[in-house]
Amino acid sequence: MGILNTLLRSVTWWNGQTLNTQFYTWRHGVHVGDDEQGNRFFLSRDGKRRWVIYNGEIEASRVSPDWHGWLHYTFDEVPSEKPLAHKSWEKPHRENLTGTALAYAPSGSIRRAHPSTTSDYEAWTPE
Repeated sequence: MGILNTLLRSVTWWNGQTLNTQFYTWRHGVHVGDDEQGNRFFLSRDGKRRWVIYNGEIEASRVSPDWHGWLHYTFDEVPSEKPLAHKSWEKPHRENLTGTALAYAPSGSIRRAHPSTTSDYEAWTPE
């Protein structure tokens, strides 16, 4: 692991779980399940706190709606034990892609490889 990694984990949260979080999870946490992205969910032994340890990048939009509801006490049943019923028209959960190459770009956007042109636009030229 190295001294630098240990130092970074002790003072930064964006490099994964901190040493304090790891110790608290070991001491007080009960593992209740994992989601499809490998995120691990915990409940305190007294049942008052719920938290997630991310697998990889720490990004809140990577938590599926089922687990998000459990984390925020919308419902008490753990999704790994009692999955929510989904409608046939519901799309699978996707993380927020804003700021990535996969983000939505409407037609005409300069982020598209070939921006579409419209015939009703006339560029201004000085006389």
